[in-house]
Amino acid sequence: MGKVRWATFALLAVCSLATAQDEPKRGPSTPEERQRFLTLTHKLEQTPLDRSLNPDIHWALQWVEDIPDINVNICPDVLGGNFLESHYLYSYRVLGQVVLGNVAFLIEHPDKKNDQVAQYTAGIESALKAYKGMVRADPMHVSRSMEELLEKQNQGKLADFVRESSKECSTGEQTGF
Repeated sequence: MGKVRWATFALLAVCSLATAQDEPKRGPSTPEERQRFLTLTHKLEQTPLDRSLNPDIHWALQWVEDIPDINVNICPDVLGGNFLESHYLYSYRVLGQVVLGNVAFLIEHPDKKNDQVAQYTAGIESALKAYKGMVRADPMHVSRSMEELLEKQNQGKLADFVRESSKECSTGEQTGF
């Protein structure tokens, strides 16, 4: 799939996660599906530009949309105000990884389903791991916004930044990009 088509698909998939699920499309997730999802999410943190994973990414985004037992709120503000306007080459991968990281956190910490800041922080941390992999694979494409988030993380200020930047998203309403 071409970059533009993949970016469009990824953004549409992420946006569709923000819509309320009126009726479940299927039953709850299975332990096997959750394990598959976690394995993929952690693999993407290491090798985010591996094109052979594209079918798995498609599966994961569709799975998250379809399952009734795990729901995430999406808050683009936690990436920093400039990220969405930055036209970063791999922005669609970063956005997707935030969502995957949020869901992975909820799978690994079901007791934190009401802790929005912890969910958003986990999504950003997953995206930062993936971003480091993107820069390793393609050092010519660096994102100023992601570098700023890495700096906040290195300073131990990431959770505070997420808490502050997500205030508008923490009203319980799901937000799309």
